[in-house]
Amino acid sequence: MSNALPAQALGIDFGTSNSTVGWWRPDTEPLIALEDDKVTLPSVVFFNTEERRPAYGRQALHEYLEGYEGRLMRSLKSLLGSPLLKSETTVLGSALPFKDLLGLFIGELKKRAEASAGQGFDQVVLGRPVFFVDDDAEADREAQDTLVAVANKLGFKEVSFQYEPIAAAFDYERNIQREELVLIVDIGGGTSDFSLVRLSPERRDLADRQADILATGGVHIGGTDFDKQLSLQGVMPLFGYGSRMKSEAPMPTSFHLNLATWHTINAVYAQKSRLALKNMRYDIVDTTGIDRLFSLIEQRAGHWLAMEVEESKIVLTEADSRRIDLARVEPGLAVDLSRPLFEDAIDDLLVRIRASVTSLLEQAGLQADQVDTLFFTGGSSGIPALRSSVAAMLPNARLVEGHLFGSIGSGLAIEAKKRYG
Repeated sequence: MSNALPAQALGIDFGTSNSTVGWWRPDTEPLIALEDDKVTLPSVVFFNTEERRPAYGRQALHEYLEGYEGRLMRSLKSLLGSPLLKSETTVLGSALPFKDLLGLFIGELKKRAEASAGQGFDQVVLGRPVFFVDDDAEADREAQDTLVAVANKLGFKEVSFQYEPIAAAFDYERNIQREELVLIVDIGGGTSDFSLVRLSPERRDLADRQADILATGGVHIGGTDFDKQLSLQGVMPLFGYGSRMKSEAPMPTSFHLNLATWHTINAVYAQKSRLALKNMRYDIVDTTGIDRLFSLIEQRAGHWLAMEVEESKIVLTEADSRRIDLARVEPGLAVDLSRPLFEDAIDDLLVRIRASVTSLLEQAGLQADQVDTLFFTGGSSGIPALRSSVAAMLPNARLVEGHLFGSIGSGLAIEAKKRYG
């Protein structure tokens, strides 16, 4: 960009699993360090009961795993577009609307960015998925309006949005040497977003790029969904998932589904849920699994188990298997998760992702062999089965890996500079 002055606005990528903040300055990488020297802040809040305060990011996870009493809340972005957003939860003995929970975390991003920059900001470009909610335009609009209201309350007077895959495209465009037709595949924690964009060195400084965005699309599938399927197929059978009742009916699955889904884990700890399980135990043929489930709930170890499953997903992008030691639940208990099991667990999700890519090509009026580059970003885009599944659709495209957690934040910083100077 020709203007040598720092940008007046921030770009914020509020992610399901990790968040970043970008601030454009000449000859400097845009991402701001948010936690020690790291540019990502895990999207996690831990309400520490003992010290009566919230902790954020890696510090939040550390305090939870160290055994401090409190409430861990993760995948906060998943609240957007969900019925939960209009309700509240109890933390540190007080009622907290879920909308205010979003404000706490995004406010922390703003505070840390301003401390690092040494100045305040009242303008921002927020990233957003192509769809917060699939096939529900009203819920999608409500989700974006909620973010505007939260940002305004935090002191941002001007708030605008850019699709996350488009932001990633602008980050990639900084370093290309020739015109390319690029499919951006952004697999985040909560959504998979796609864009077909025409990029070139000559276009990168243009303010209006609408003509270069050939198609956008997405589906509500992300890293937390991959975690959920791996948990249900590989781990939850040890805790009674699939058990039979004396009536020959299967055990109700709601408890296991809640444990396998980040933002519903706390529901399993509720007294009503525990009483229902206790009453159900008398009707289970083999109580081994449900007794382990009781042990897990008594220890409030659902988030710990979810983190172990998530870590297994990450390890399985490189390794063939990973063992989870479950001795804290039952001495000697462990489970081995393999890459073939994981790939089988997520196969239906990959079918839906491929269908979304096919729809995107049709929307743009393009053939698969016309795409020059396949650009992957987002924390879950490194899954080998996902990459090969999408790559097989585009015979002439070369594969490029962006900064898995930073491309969007950097692109939003570029967009903020263009929009606000």
